[in-house]
Amino acid sequence: MSRNPKSPSPAIAASIRDRSIVLVGLMGSGKSTVGRRLAQRLGMRFADADDEIERAAGMTISDIFARFGEAHFRDGERRVIARLLGGKPMVLATGGGAFINEETRDLILRDSLCIWLDADIPTLVERVGRRSHRPLLKDRDPGTVLRELAAVRNPIYAEAHLRISSASTPHDHTVRAILEALSKWEDPQWKS
Repeated sequence: MSRNPKSPSPAIAASIRDRSIVLVGLMGSGKSTVGRRLAQRLGMRFADADDEIERAAGMTISDIFARFGEAHFRDGERRVIARLLGGKPMVLATGGGAFINEETRDLILRDSLCIWLDADIPTLVERVGRRSHRPLLKDRDPGTVLRELAAVRNPIYAEAHLRISSASTPHDHTVRAILEALSKWEDPQWKS
């Protein structure tokens, strides 16, 4: 029997809410949508790293890529994520490449609970097709790009504390799966 995805949250240890929860995964995995809903369910603040980067730079991510290149963008991304994780605990959705940067990854793994939202390529292709703002997909076949990215990035995403499937079901089902995983998750280093 499946539970109603909007049913009350299972008991979540207070220590989990004492740190930020960071969502990582490929573009289209649902990090922003799931993150907003998860934050609401946990009573935490939500931030989207891409939105924060655009606000800090005063330009869109596409414009940053076009004008300064990916390396410049990744450096700014690292700084913004470090600033966000240095503040009050929140649910943070990162861009697909953020966790690939070793410095950023070490920071996320040390200072937060990291969740990899994993989705299959057909689901990702369908989702990214709804928007045209993704610089890595410009003038390229989304399926080809996503398969290439998955081959490189999935082994790195696997370093996350938790892995949750973000299937083609409604995002509330993914939120529920995260809440259930959080209710069972324990990390010895977090115990008082």
